[in-house]
Amino acid sequence: MREALFIKKNKERWDNISQFPSDDTDEMGSEFVQLVDDLGYAKTFYPHSNVTRFLNAEAAKRYLNIYKNKKEERNKFVLFFKYDLPLTVARHHRVVAICFGIFLLFFFVGFYSAIKDPHFVREIMGDNYVDMTEKNIAEGNPFGVYQTGNSFLMWLGIMINNISVSFRYFLEGLVFPFLTIPELIRDGVMVGSFDYMFYSKGLGQLFMLTVMIHGTLELSAITIAAAAGIIMGKSWIFPGTLSRLTAFKQGVKDGIKIIVGLVPVFMIAAFFEGFVTRHYRMPVWMSASILLASLFFVIGYFGVYPIVLKKRILKNAIA
Repeated sequence: MREALFIKKNKERWDNISQFPSDDTDEMGSEFVQLVDDLGYAKTFYPHSNVTRFLNAEAAKRYLNIYKNKKEERNKFVLFFKYDLPLTVARHHRVVAICFGIFLLFFFVGFYSAIKDPHFVREIMGDNYVDMTEKNIAEGNPFGVYQTGNSFLMWLGIMINNISVSFRYFLEGLVFPFLTIPELIRDGVMVGSFDYMFYSKGLGQLFMLTVMIHGTLELSAITIAAAAGIIMGKSWIFPGTLSRLTAFKQGVKDGIKIIVGLVPVFMIAAFFEGFVTRHYRMPVWMSASILLASLFFVIGYFGVYPIVLKKRILKNAIA
């Protein structure tokens, strides 16, 4: 059967299952069996098609819903972070990876531009901030900016600001998904030039061990929030085999899950910045431990675990 005919014969049923999933365990099981049958056929004849990826995702969701339905109500919070959020990230790994690639690329662009143009850092960071930083460096307290103010108020203010930035990135995707890309470029260039400001003074290692204590989680979460905005926006621009409205609803749902899941990450990052970074003269092993733990968490939870979980669920689903 040609792929177009296969889709035409089943599209209405797939749309109903996707838009109006049953809450009844038996009906969920019936939907799951139908999807697995369709998935097996699609994998055989159209292994690299969008319809195969769609059926993969829908079958995985049904399997997860059946599993969740057996759990007690009090486990919903744990299930969200153990299954819902990672599987949502897994469905959109390519977008998340592209966003990280853009940020890292323009980090190096900002760093290189600062090397070539002595005035570049001032153009990006502003004269007042650069003058204050240079004064702190001259006084032997290069990261004194993190020691000002009340720790609790600093934590609260940074957390609220970063969460609001993430929601702004997300809502920009509603208008046009690629509005967030210039924001990512700007952030990457800013962090790169900020790094060079210390690197040029021989403080590159101290910068990493200080700023990245909180920056690893904070910058990663902001990048993933930008990806959530793109996910929502591209859903109605490139709906694939779904209707534009159905694809948009799924994009909004997935984007919201990612944004909500990032809130604890922003809270922890702000805690580090408000309470920990100010003690940047702590032993190197302590700073490095926090930094590496944050890095392993980001790579593990948002990178490796979603892929492993998706493969495991799909293997169980079609076994």
